[in-house]
Amino acid sequence: MEINKRIEEARKVMKKYKVDAYIVTSSDYHQSEYIDDYFKGREYLSGFTGSAGVLVIFKDEACLWTDGRYHIQAEKQLKGSEVKLFKQGNLGVPTYKEYIISKLAENSKIGIDAKILLSSDVNEILSKKKYKMVDFDLLAEIWDKRKKLPDGKIFILEDKYTGKTYKEKVKEIRATLKEKGADYNIISSLDDIAWIYNFRGDDVQHNPVALSFTIISEKNSILYIDKNKLDDKTQKYFKDNKVEIKEYFEFFEDIKKLKGNILVDFNKISYAIYEAISKNTLINSMNPSTYLKAHKNETEIANTKEIHIQDGVAIVKFMYWLKNNYKKENITEFSAEEKINSLREKIEGYIDLSFSTISAFGKNAAMMHYSAPEKNSTKIEDGVYLLDSGGTYLKGTTDITRTFFLGKVGKKEKTDNTLVLKGMLALSRAKFLFGATGTNLDVLARQFLWNVGIDYKCGTGHGVGHILNVHEGPHGIRFQYNPQRLEVGMIVTNEPGAYIEGSHGIRIENELLVKEACETEHGQFLEFETITYAPIDLNGIVKTLLTKEEKQQLNEYHSEVYKKLSPYLNKKEKEFLKEYTKSI
Repeated sequence: MEINKRIEEARKVMKKYKVDAYIVTSSDYHQSEYIDDYFKGREYLSGFTGSAGVLVIFKDEACLWTDGRYHIQAEKQLKGSEVKLFKQGNLGVPTYKEYIISKLAENSKIGIDAKILLSSDVNEILSKKKYKMVDFDLLAEIWDKRKKLPDGKIFILEDKYTGKTYKEKVKEIRATLKEKGADYNIISSLDDIAWIYNFRGDDVQHNPVALSFTIISEKNSILYIDKNKLDDKTQKYFKDNKVEIKEYFEFFEDIKKLKGNILVDFNKISYAIYEAISKNTLINSMNPSTYLKAHKNETEIANTKEIHIQDGVAIVKFMYWLKNNYKKENITEFSAEEKINSLREKIEGYIDLSFSTISAFGKNAAMMHYSAPEKNSTKIEDGVYLLDSGGTYLKGTTDITRTFFLGKVGKKEKTDNTLVLKGMLALSRAKFLFGATGTNLDVLARQFLWNVGIDYKCGTGHGVGHILNVHEGPHGIRFQYNPQRLEVGMIVTNEPGAYIEGSHGIRIENELLVKEACETEHGQFLEFETITYAPIDLNGIVKTLLTKEEKQQLNEYHSEVYKKLSPYLNKKEKEFLKEYTKSI
């Protein structure tokens, strides 16, 4: 098998550098979740295509760790290779760091690409045992057809889309640096950098960012980026804003010269950056921009609400097309994906998809991040079809999931769907005391599934960037502890699901905006405003499982969906929407 041959080639390089193991993560020089093809070394060596996972090659075995979103997918893709799957998050399964520590004796040598491996991960391993880290790019020696680094151009966003200028943002950042006693802030996370400077790029598929680093001090801002990405207009913009531009790889030399107190987020910088600045006083803290970016301003909120209406119209048009044609035409997962993508492309201000569309029928939907093949794609027939999709527009970023019930569907699927819906509704109507985190609220979405022994091996919700990455921190809603409290202006998804291997997958997803609810003698309370508008398929609901309160909540939501979307539909589509938003 080709994968086994590649691993053997890797072991030859490991022998050359005299290392006992080599770690390959799913990241780039910026700790990005989604990466350009140049950095997809873990995929090249293992055959596993998911966005998250770590491959560790030892002399005698190769092991891959990935989270619950990808357990089913990884099992299928690793079949026939020597790569052993560790189902991260399952009871009794060690992390890759724990496994390395248990397997390798002290003074063992571990190979890494220090520009890629997360600093906090390396330091955690080194804190447990005395190892020698050997820095080299293994992929450069065995990956013959490796692509070049991306070279797309960047563009500047107008103030009417950002709501805040670069100068306003950097003033806030510098105020935080002064408060924390920091002379410098080193930032390598791409969405932070794009947000600060109000530019967008095209270096990562479906993530409008550009490969870059930045150093911000009290008086200076330096942006490290391939100058070929800049045209005359962007060059003038940076000059007018007194931002110094330097070449991308100059960053690694310049940081060695810094002297002073440096604020960095150890969870967002590589080990190479950490090593280069470690002789300074390091303030390990969230980048100020990460926190500021998560709080959407009035312009961003207004624009986001507007674009969700147009995005919802696209979903209704898709639903109308699917329900009326799946029995007449040969509609496959792939052709359905093309259909929703084409509808979004027609929306004013469209930039790109916000992520690769998940179009999954039947048992395929049990793989949370399934990707429909272009050839031999599954035909959509009577059954359950899941569509998770979104767009990036000049007015914002969307992420929505709907599960459609077509023709005759079994009671089990409808029951699971209703339990997912109950959890989604419960979280949507939550009121919570200021100071609560997403972890405090997560059980609201899971409770009805837990009652029947079902769980989903992923978070319930994630932050959403504005004209940026669809997954954004620091907040989120998940079972695992997240210390970031939910605050006014944050946007988070609400997407519980049920994934039954070999049978079906269900997910219902809306975006929620955190807003003030009321203040009493007990404190300030917050609540959510739903900002996603699209019908939830009534054909998949077991009405007897819903309470009177839940029915009223769903009816009120559907009334709002019809009110906001119907003006943009033709007569037949409007009648269709009326039927699918009727009171139950």
